[in-house]
Amino acid sequence: MHRQTFDSLDLTILKSLSGNARKPYLEIARECGVSGAAIHQRIQRMYAAGVITGAESNICPEAVGYETCAYVGIFLNDPAQFQSVVDSLEEIPEIVECHFTTGQYDIFIKIFARNNDHLLDILQNQIQALGLARTETLISFKQVFKRPLPIQDYRD
Repeated sequence: MHRQTFDSLDLTILKSLSGNARKPYLEIARECGVSGAAIHQRIQRMYAAGVITGAESNICPEAVGYETCAYVGIFLNDPAQFQSVVDSLEEIPEIVECHFTTGQYDIFIKIFARNNDHLLDILQNQIQALGLARTETLISFKQVFKRPLPIQDYRD
């Protein structure tokens, strides 16, 4: 996707939605001093252009039984394995993010597990079973903060 050009109204809409994806269009319209139809059209255009890719509900992992968060760096035996490994990782529901990276890891993933025993089971019986060179696992004790992407006007 190529970089989009935004006017001040587009930027205001993006900032508002990044803070609260469920904010009603009419509330955004009132804040911007335009009609609800104008906001709706702008948002639909940003969806169509791939600028907005969806809206999500943030669910507390611990509240639904996932007490362990881990990041795993994956080393492949052969770079040609990349797509088949990614396809297999995508089948493991506890893996919530997968990144193709620079640096020491070929692939970097984020996993939520019920506990450390469940994490160990995923690592040994599902991830290592993919025939990887090796993995390195980092367990997160606590997420300190998470914030939306900063929406800024870079036209200056």
